[in-house]
Amino acid sequence: MPKKTLFLAQLFITFGMAFSMSGIMGFISVGPDFLSHWPLSFITAWPIAFIMTQVVTPLAFKLAHTIAPAPSA
Repeated sequence: MPKKTLFLAQLFITFGMAFSMSGIMGFISVGPDFLSHWPLSFITAWPIAFIMTQVVTPLAFKLAHTIAPAPSA
């Protein structure tokens, strides 16, 4: 996969995950009043999620290829 494509995919994935998880966890912990705190939670979560994908993605791919290697041509 081209590095630019992977980078953009990680941006989109982390945006969606940080947005949904900060909203879900905010609602679970605070209830409907979480809306006033959601923007700051999201803005904080997104860069953390993106940085974490830079670490986790290569490890996850390595583990996946170890468990289920691509068939030989």
